[in-house]
Amino acid sequence: MPILLVVLALLAGDASASRWSKAEYAGVFTDPELSEVSGLAPSRVHPGVYWAENDSGNGDKILAIRPDGTRLATLRVLGAHNTDWEDLDSFDLDGKHYLMLADTGDNGGIRKTLWLHFIEEPADLRDGASVSPAWSIEFRWPDGARDCEATAVDVAGGQVLLISKKRVPPEVFSLPLRPAAGAGLLVATPVALLPGIAQPSTDDLKQNPVYGRYRSQVSGADLSPNGRVLAVLNYHSIHLYVRAPGQSWAQALDKAVPDELPLPWLPQAEGIAFSLDGKSLLIGSEQRPSPLVRFRVIR
Repeated sequence: MPILLVVLALLAGDASASRWSKAEYAGVFTDPELSEVSGLAPSRVHPGVYWAENDSGNGDKILAIRPDGTRLATLRVLGAHNTDWEDLDSFDLDGKHYLMLADTGDNGGIRKTLWLHFIEEPADLRDGASVSPAWSIEFRWPDGARDCEATAVDVAGGQVLLISKKRVPPEVFSLPLRPAAGAGLLVATPVALLPGIAQPSTDDLKQNPVYGRYRSQVSGADLSPNGRVLAVLNYHSIHLYVRAPGQSWAQALDKAVPDELPLPWLPQAEGIAFSLDGKSLLIGSEQRPSPLVRFRVIR
């Protein structure tokens, strides 16, 4: 996918746009509360603020941060246990602002069911405040356990997209965003195989025989605010997939050739979030201290 088409999709037809910047330093995670950030999402209530979550072993909480990694507030989440929270998404629905916490990590491939928790974004950034899910979805995969660290909310399609981490090629599944009341345990529906994710090269394996094997595994995802660009993160690059108006994701991903934004060295890139205007991407790493990097659309 030529980069111009990606940028045009982001900017809704602004023909003066041409490309993305190289990776830029945005800040660094140093706060002990941000020790294993696995998901990032822009606030839709507080301009310029992002939400972050840690994965398993770090409590049932989300954290409001500045784009430079400075923590503003910690919010406790009641009734949503952090078994292994691995992605975080923000979206608007029916005039309200929501965050989705994806409890979908399963490194050992042993979990029978997984959870998505949806909370309404708080109006005040008050440290130590608490919130409970507005609704939750319990689900399973159709054919056995798999690890998933990448999700995106497609409001227009009324669905949540989930991308497997370790399968080759990665698989894309969907779940309804608002299931019917009393729907019970849901089964994720296969959508497509994700094309264009290069496997480790000989050089990758030579430079680091252990870590090199994991560089292609999908570790995060986000959907642009206009719902047309799916950004998929692994430990090597960002892959950008564009959906034309009226296309389903199955159609858009069929034989797609994504554009690729190579990452600078990051210890374990797992958090990715579009800005609310769709003109930048913020990437964070699941170690502390570690830098945050930003890619910007250059006009």
